[in-house]
Amino acid sequence: MSISSMTELKPHEIDRLVHSAISARDQAYAPHSHFYVGAAMLMDDGTIVCGCNVENASYSMCLCAERVAASSAVAAGHRRWKAIAIASVGGVTPCGACRQFLAEFCTDTLVVMVDVIDGARRTRNLNQLLPDAFDSSHLPSHR
Repeated sequence: MSISSMTELKPHEIDRLVHSAISARDQAYAPHSHFYVGAAMLMDDGTIVCGCNVENASYSMCLCAERVAASSAVAAGHRRWKAIAIASVGGVTPCGACRQFLAEFCTDTLVVMVDVIDGARRTRNLNQLLPDAFDSSHLPSHR
């Protein structure tokens, strides 16, 4: 899906994805930051795979909701997705590590960021959030 094809997702698909991300946020484990995040990914076949952030007292071991959702999708056999919704207070963008992680599979992913306080939504394409992403074409074995 390219930037111009963001409209390929119907409003009801985006709504379903956003509601799934908000529900996933309820499962977040964030006893240290109290910053709860849910993510929901829409697969090419219409399946939605969810994730939530999982913190650890050793902060470097924390997992973001986006990477949990993407890893769950891969574990379920999915390698390509259409969109991801991320639900948090403030409707934050994915962190840099999550942007790179998602780009491994699809730089054309639609990213919907939703503020759980007022329901405001912002949409971007992943390649807008991570231009010139590092990918396998940069590795010597793929040149």
